[in-house]
Amino acid sequence: MTELKEKIVGIIGGMGPEATVDLMQRIICLTPALDDIDHIHCLVDNNPKVPSRIKAIIEGDGEDPGSCMADMGKRLETFGADFLVIACNTAHHYYKNVQDAVDIPVINLIGLVTDNLIRNYPNHRNIGILASPAVKITQLYARQFKQLGLVDVWPDPEVHELLLKIIKSVKKNDTGTKVILDYQSVCRHLKDKGAEFVVVACTELSALNADLPVQAMDAAHILAKEIVDVTKNGKALSSYSLYL
Repeated sequence: MTELKEKIVGIIGGMGPEATVDLMQRIICLTPALDDIDHIHCLVDNNPKVPSRIKAIIEGDGEDPGSCMADMGKRLETFGADFLVIACNTAHHYYKNVQDAVDIPVINLIGLVTDNLIRNYPNHRNIGILASPAVKITQLYARQFKQLGLVDVWPDPEVHELLLKIIKSVKKNDTGTKVILDYQSVCRHLKDKGAEFVVVACTELSALNADLPVQAMDAAHILAKEIVDVTKNGKALSSYSLYL
């Protein structure tokens, strides 16, 4: 019997660089390997020069990141990637730019996380979102949730501003005790607002890898697991944009 060729993943990264490295580390940790050859072939464009999503979405005066991300996707496809992932929740606002630019599947992280919520936590309806305000503005999760009867719960404006400062701190490589304590206080705030479950929907926050005072699902972990399942376990690449 002919052995199936293991798929190669292309990672559109750099948003930010540490978050991309964190995703790769998660892939390594989840991969059943006895030697180098057992690990997954990753083609990674860890490009911190992608135009700022904060400037484009929150401030409204930045360069559109979509064309840059589409070019990254095309290059990764040319280099041999069988499918692509985007190592940033906020950057999924430009998912269509990437998918339209290539002839290979692009895993949609937002759809993937939502599918996991429905499948594994069907009794939780009020879902707290730990993410940049840009994710709220673009309604990346809200659009998915609405069609499935889920409610996205967000921090109050002043607390959300604190969360954005935490995200920016990680980008500056500041992951000290105060940053962790502030992050945990945001989680408690969401719980107090009625969140039954929380999604860590920012890869900078994933990179903090902090103990949280709430039951949570980490989007970066879900993405890493999906990459391993597709490449190592023969899982079919699904339509992750089902609810978009």
